Amino acid sequence: MLRFFSAIVKIAIISMITGAGLSLFDLSAADVLAELGLTPENALGLLERGARWAIPNIVLGSMVIVPIWLVVFLLRPPRG
Repeated sequence: MLRFFSAIVKIAIISMITGAGLSLFDLSAADVLAELGLTPENALGLLERGARWAIPNIVLGSMVIVPIWLVVFLLRPPRG
C-alpha cells in the first residue's frame, strides 16, 4: 500500500512541475485541447462515453473473475 501512495505522490509532484513549466510558456489545458481539435466539452463527452462503455464490462468481467479468484484463494495451501 505504501508503494501505491508513493507512486501517487510522485505522479502528483511530476505533474505539478510539468504544469508549472507549461505555464511559463503561457500554455493552458484549453490551448492543448484546441491544438488537438477538441473542446473541453468534447473531451468530457469522450470520457463519459468511455466510462459508459467500460463500467458495465468491468462489472460483467468481475462477475466471472472474482468467484474464480475466491475459489483459487480458498483452495491454496496455507503459507508458512
